[in-house]
Amino acid sequence: MKKKNVVVFGGGNGSATTLRALKIQKEQYNISAVITMSDSGGSSGRLRKEFDTLPAGDIMRAVLALSPHGYKGVLRKMFYKNRFNDVGKLSGHNLGNLFLIFAAQYTGDFVHAVRAFEQALDTTGTVYPASLFPSDLVAELSDGSIIYGEATLDEPTYDRALTIQKLWAEPAVLAYPGAIEAIIQADHILIGPGSLYTSVIASLLPVGIREAIAQSKAILTYIAGNKYEVNGETGPTELCGFVHALEAYLPRPIDVVVYNGSTLNAEQAVYYKEKGWGVLDYTPEHLSGYHVYDAPFESESGGLSPEKLSVLLETILV
Repeated sequence: MKKKNVVVFGGGNGSATTLRALKIQKEQYNISAVITMSDSGGSSGRLRKEFDTLPAGDIMRAVLALSPHGYKGVLRKMFYKNRFNDVGKLSGHNLGNLFLIFAAQYTGDFVHAVRAFEQALDTTGTVYPASLFPSDLVAELSDGSIIYGEATLDEPTYDRALTIQKLWAEPAVLAYPGAIEAIIQADHILIGPGSLYTSVIASLLPVGIREAIAQSKAILTYIAGNKYEVNGETGPTELCGFVHALEAYLPRPIDVVVYNGSTLNAEQAVYYKEKGWGVLDYTPEHLSGYHVYDAPFESESGGLSPEKLSVLLETILV
């Protein structure tokens, strides 16, 4: 059986979930990831400013997700979750970000740093930065005001009644050619899950990506999951709102929407509350013109299950 070429768009833990799901069926897929490069907060933001480099955190998590040595176990703890403390300037950073930034500075090539990290972790698939040029996210809110920076949008301090109406990158930057080629050759493009604007749409903004998707014959699938961050970016809280907002940044309509139609049990509801997550409202008639897979893929303790998503994707990616 010929492998399907599958490209995943996004950033952070959302795209990592999709990559982990695909990895389970790695014999069926050639996996690529196109990852947002606009992070401006936390360790990535600090290193970006100090070394005038690209943010490493989202790329690092995508590589970890594609490693056969596990994502939830020792690797994730070693490279991502463990943050240094009481060690001066290293405090607040993690090993993964430091490796990628050091390797990029040492070689003068960010992609070589990513490829070395992939080799060290024996990854299945290839991770591409959406762009190799630094830029920041800029959003226009519903009152016309302009907000700058991914971190400011991800953890807003402005009036939450003001919703994001439009997102763009400043400066406008060219997409990475390797990512463009992967998109054009794709049989399936999977978008998400994750924060709608700061992770998902952000990965689509570099110049050339929209045109590559238009040129590609790939089926477009939006893995929406079922949640939004209650105190995060001020976007929609309905599934239809997520779909329509996303399509404004795509050259053609979404073919398939994947919704996690789970009813949360008590343990899962507590987990969502602790995480600050709300559940997207899904009204089927509001998406009557779309092919929506409404299927549960919640993990037992709460959050999306890569294992259950993998089974679902095997049905969709035909």
